[in-house]
Amino acid sequence: MFLFFPVATAFAEDAAPAAGGTFGMGSLMNMAPIILMFVIFYFLLIRPQQKKAKEHREMLSQVQKGDSVITSSGIHGKVTAVAEDTLTIEIADDVRVKFSRDAVAARKP
Repeated sequence: MFLFFPVATAFAEDAAPAAGGTFGMGSLMNMAPIILMFVIFYFLLIRPQQKKAKEHREMLSQVQKGDSVITSSGIHGKVTAVAEDTLTIEIADDVRVKFSRDAVAARKP
C-alpha cells in the first residue's frame, strides 16, 4: 500500500492546470450562465415593462377634453380641461378636481 502512494502523488502533481492570465474559452463558459440569465431577464421583465410604459405615455398624450378617465387612485371622471401637465376632471356634478397627467391610469371607452 505504501508503494503506490508516491505514484499517486506524482500523478496528482502532473494533472495540475497551468495558471494563465489570458481570457480563454473556459472563462467564457463560466460567464455563459450569467449572460443567459441577463438575456432571459431582458426579454421577460425589462422589455415588456418598457413597452407598457411607452403605451402609457402615448395614452397620456392623447387624453382630450370630454374623455372619461380613471386615475391611479381609482377615481372615475370626465376631463373638462386640459393643460400641459395637469387635467381638470369632473368627478360629480359641479365637482372638479385638478390632477397631474401622470395620475391618469386609463381611459374608459
